[in-house]
Amino acid sequence: MSSSDPSRTYLLAGGGTAGHVNPLLAVADALRAREPEAEILVLGTREGLEARLVPERGYELLFVDKVPFPRRPDRAAAAFPSRFRRAIGQVRGHIVSRGVDVVVGFGGYASAPAYVAARRARVPVVVHEANAKPGLANVLGARTAAAVGVAFDGTPLARAQVVGMPLRREVVDLDRDALRAEAAAHFGLRAELPTLLVFGGSLGAARLNAAFGPVAGGEAWRAVRDAGWQLLHVTGERSELVDPEAEGYALRRYVDRMDLAYALADLIVSRAGAATVSEISALGIPAVYVPYAVGNGEQALNARSAVKAGAARLILDAEFTGDRVRSEIVPLLADAAARTRMTDAAAAAGERSGAENVVALIDQALAGDR
Repeated sequence: MSSSDPSRTYLLAGGGTAGHVNPLLAVADALRAREPEAEILVLGTREGLEARLVPERGYELLFVDKVPFPRRPDRAAAAFPSRFRRAIGQVRGHIVSRGVDVVVGFGGYASAPAYVAARRARVPVVVHEANAKPGLANVLGARTAAAVGVAFDGTPLARAQVVGMPLRREVVDLDRDALRAEAAAHFGLRAELPTLLVFGGSLGAARLNAAFGPVAGGEAWRAVRDAGWQLLHVTGERSELVDPEAEGYALRRYVDRMDLAYALADLIVSRAGAATVSEISALGIPAVYVPYAVGNGEQALNARSAVKAGAARLILDAEFTGDRVRSEIVPLLADAAARTRMTDAAAAAGERSGAENVVALIDQALAGDR
């Protein structure tokens, strides 16, 4: 088959969280743009975010039972082998009945049975890992995959190639200069003034909010403004911060146009989720990352390559206070030369072609399967 054979059927497996679903959809969109007549199927669970996002994007969603890996010897662990075999059977049924040519996994509950089922059906597998610290499903899948792609250099997966993160088209195609005036008007700020963007994801980041927001012990927004900068502070929908409605300080609970927020940002302070780090680096924006301290430490690892390249700085969550903002970030606002070096490093390290690079891995896997 040629690289654009319309008779191909792709099965993209993953989901649960936006970190798995969004890169999956970016690759699906890249495949659809190249091969409008190909069949692109998505495998997920009924409980994950994919159950809503995949049909909204116009792709057919096939289901597999959610079977978490057991973490302790309990009743669920005893039932795991039979439940996992059932999930493998479900996926193999989809592969055979739909004539799937290749399985592409992005991690999450749907991927583990998909990798096993594909191997048993003699269908090639491609694995993409978004985090610098890979999940268990992808660790297992990478051992026998035809091709493995990772977003970050140093990710410990067998035979991994650094391909970057498959990103949303609104980020890939973003012209920040062209949108700056519109972005400033959208947030009630001034296009000619430098802008610090602070955000912690859809739910916000309490540590960032406490440092920058109008609360006792924080109030760093005043220091930002006194330095001649504006602050766009996205607090998250659960935040109870009260907007002081001060000039040069735009407080928003949620932003549905992150492209405009990025267009206005001259420096960013944020958490270090894999997609966040990848988007900021791809856009060439200098950043200060405050990795979320709960979990298995993957956010600090996600930020590592950007920090090593000189594109970003890192402050530990436990050390992030209003005083730390005033002592470390506010001086950076006044240091144009340092920010220029960070910008140049981010532009060199960032990758906007992640989706196309994963498609190239898929072609590579299919070529090896002939």
